[in-house]
Amino acid sequence: MKKIALCSILFLSILFLSFKKDPSTVKQTEVVVKAPFEMPAIKIPDFSKCKEFSIIDFGAVKGDKEKTSEAISKAISKANKAGGGIVVIPEGEWLTKKIHFKSNVNLHLNKGAVLLFSEDPKDYLPAVRSTWEGYECYNYSPLIYAYQCKNIAITGEGELKAKMDVWTKWFARPKAHMESLKRLYYLASYKKPVEERQMVNDTANLRPHFIQFNRCQNVLMDGVKITNSPFWTIHPFLSKDVVIRNLQVYAHGHNNDGVDPEMSQNVLIENCVFDQGDDAIAIKSGCGIDAWNLNTPSKNIVMRNCTVKNGHQLVAIGSELSGGIENVFIDNCTVVDGAKLNHLLYIKTNERRGGFVNNIYMTNITSGKIDAGILGIETDVLYQWRDLVPTIERRLTPIKNVHLENIKATNVKFISRIQAQKELPVENIFLTNVSADNVQGEKAIHENVVNFVSKN
Repeated sequence: MKKIALCSILFLSILFLSFKKDPSTVKQTEVVVKAPFEMPAIKIPDFSKCKEFSIIDFGAVKGDKEKTSEAISKAISKANKAGGGIVVIPEGEWLTKKIHFKSNVNLHLNKGAVLLFSEDPKDYLPAVRSTWEGYECYNYSPLIYAYQCKNIAITGEGELKAKMDVWTKWFARPKAHMESLKRLYYLASYKKPVEERQMVNDTANLRPHFIQFNRCQNVLMDGVKITNSPFWTIHPFLSKDVVIRNLQVYAHGHNNDGVDPEMSQNVLIENCVFDQGDDAIAIKSGCGIDAWNLNTPSKNIVMRNCTVKNGHQLVAIGSELSGGIENVFIDNCTVVDGAKLNHLLYIKTNERRGGFVNNIYMTNITSGKIDAGILGIETDVLYQWRDLVPTIERRLTPIKNVHLENIKATNVKFISRIQAQKELPVENIFLTNVSADNVQGEKAIHENVVNFVSKN
């Protein structure tokens, strides 16, 4: 009888929990985006009904890294336990270590607030599951890190700033660093578990991302300023429903892309200003066997109404694209005159990537001088990897259906340069009203292209 009674109690408890109302106080709103492909509404969190938690109430002290870091962590936990909340960073400069998100939390920076992130690598330990240039591994924690979180946001009129004293020294790639990259390449290529890819040591110097949303859903960034970054600045990785808007991003270090959506879907980037040492936007989808197995393309990505002051490309696609990239729309963006830029759209891959590129649209872009040209597509881009490691498995990348319309620059070397393999030509490239005031060389430099159409 006792056993029956206990089983009944257990059953009723489970039944009660299954019908228990979701305690989250975070609602969601939908952002409807028009695109030349089917684009689902993007669901983002709405914290308007949530309670605020000032970090001062949890013991934060200006200039005290330990107390401020602990206060932010406690405030995030409190907001999460409350079912949703706004962690408020008040006016002033607050020195901190890493910040780890939990679900249903909005990190809000008041006007005049500066979160200044320490340059001490030890402040970003223990290592977390992260990535390095397309390969998953355990590395230093991103300065702001969210793993498997839902309904999270970074908002406000304040500033996120990275101290660069140590990271700048890590920009160099000495032999010891390159040996670590080789080790990671082999570990990933031979399918070693991610837990075995421990990349934190005295010589690897794999710099952390500034902000990484890793396997997250319903993400919003709105209004803040970001200054400096050890590595990629904003990295949505394997995430879904992401809106990044009204940001000012300045980062002129090595590999300082603005936003790197990777194997992420339903992403909107709008009304931002990018001043980068690398690409403004770099769309990626992993490298090699990891990405082939995950089989999660970067998909439904829209960038609109943005301004680029500097960057290698307005938008780069690849070279980490083994998971595939499709349905990308770049509209109504401006590259200021005097910006340092190589291309407006640059698609790059190599024989180790595989994946695919399909349905890329760029419309209504104005630009000043471009050091190279408007459109670049190259299928043999390996950088330092060419002589560092061999090709273990060869897979080429089909690239097709690229559309450019109403694009104007002042001075370029070429309009389009496409260099593909004979065994897998690039297909279906359409340019409509794409021009420059001055073209220094040939307008079209093409190798192995099928169905290239240009109309003015």
